[in-house]
Amino acid sequence: MSDSPGSILLRDVTVITVDARRRVILNGFILIQDDRITHVSSKSPDQIPEGVRVLSLPGRIVIPGLINSHAHLAQSLLRGLAEDLPLHSWLCDRIWPLEAAYGGEGDAADGYIAARLTIAEMLLSGTTCFLEAMLTHGSGFANVARAVSEMGIRACLGKLVKFVETNPALEIADARDKDVDHMSIPSLLSAHSEFHGTCNDRIHVWAACGTPRGAPLSSFAAVGKACKQRDIGITMHCAEAPRDLPILREVYGQTPMQFCRAAELAGPKTVLAHMCHLDMDIDLPILRESQTTVAHNPTSNLKLASGIAKASRMLKDGVNVALGTDGAPCNNSYDMLREMHLASILHKGSLREASSIGAHDALEMATIRGAKALGLEAEVGSLEPGKKADLAVLDVRGSWAAPWTPDLFSQGGADPVSLVVGSCTGRDVTHVMVDGRMLVEDGRLLVADERTIIQSARQAVAGIQERSGVKASRKEGWEYE
Repeated sequence: MSDSPGSILLRDVTVITVDARRRVILNGFILIQDDRITHVSSKSPDQIPEGVRVLSLPGRIVIPGLINSHAHLAQSLLRGLAEDLPLHSWLCDRIWPLEAAYGGEGDAADGYIAARLTIAEMLLSGTTCFLEAMLTHGSGFANVARAVSEMGIRACLGKLVKFVETNPALEIADARDKDVDHMSIPSLLSAHSEFHGTCNDRIHVWAACGTPRGAPLSSFAAVGKACKQRDIGITMHCAEAPRDLPILREVYGQTPMQFCRAAELAGPKTVLAHMCHLDMDIDLPILRESQTTVAHNPTSNLKLASGIAKASRMLKDGVNVALGTDGAPCNNSYDMLREMHLASILHKGSLREASSIGAHDALEMATIRGAKALGLEAEVGSLEPGKKADLAVLDVRGSWAAPWTPDLFSQGGADPVSLVVGSCTGRDVTHVMVDGRMLVEDGRLLVADERTIIQSARQAVAGIQERSGVKASRKEGWEYE
């Protein structure tokens, strides 16, 4: 990957800008110089730089690079190993023992291999930026940062700060507690000092906390205070499972957002994942007034039978809601286009309200709202002059998208936003740029060999399963020969 992106002109494309005016340009031009967008219009630039590369892409739609506000990079190796389980069993019996068995060094490090696999899937499906929700010691912070550096994606990496649960009545056994000394506030600050702002500012370091289920509030407050003093972003799993709300009331005497406020975790640089089980009368005003973001993870919450976050009500009440896939074991995919589609129809059905969250809301959640969640809205999340050139191109020339064309839209045809969210998946992505660099072209990953990544992942997961003893279960009544 070249150190100098150069200049490129995309032309003859439909551009969904998601800018302040929410412009959709049916026959547009995007000029990119170095790492920035310098021109977005229905008219060609007055001056085209010498040596600019011109790509004519009729039948394609350009969108801002998608932003995954809640993802677990290390878990791509665990895809399909924890099916049809409720959250408690899923974590204690499968995911945590598997994660505790990660090891290796250098190119053979499981965390590095997993991160490369996840990033490859993300880039190939149009995601250009993500918030890693919880990097454990076993995954290795340096392993993931190295993969991000090499593959060109933009990342906020959440370094897990872990506390041993002190309430034995909750029956929570976390195999990762063997490494708890390496998941402290000093280790967070060390990672922040070493990695934050590196790779042309593509890597930011955040703090990540687990769901409050017994550890002292004072421990969480120490994280909140340390992060506020240094302007470090905070992400935390919160109010995900049905039991979480009663646990918070019984153990701490507070609702989820009362707890976050008391622990100094709430704020404009905080992303709380899931938030399915809140006391809306108490928690919603605190969310809004503190400017805390909620990362909505509809696929994960449905698969683990956790519930459905009241994202529609949050949006209507002025809360910033972004979108995330979570990890491969609780989603099976890191495809944000699939996640947008589910988010755009789920709440209509659950609320029996057709005007609830739709395609345009879902696209905003995956772009400009995600950028706001990460404090990056001045740099990414929309396609407009002055912003970083982070974008994805989708091919909508197939039968599955027909009969849409820009000409038909201008005559009253289908909205291209609805086409992208309702009909596209990650496999329709043809080009992806981050920082003005082409990372995917014609559906091919340019920054690494995809076949090598896949083969390394297959070898790694075999070792992880052998060390952990965790095997995938088979469906009763099905025969495998």
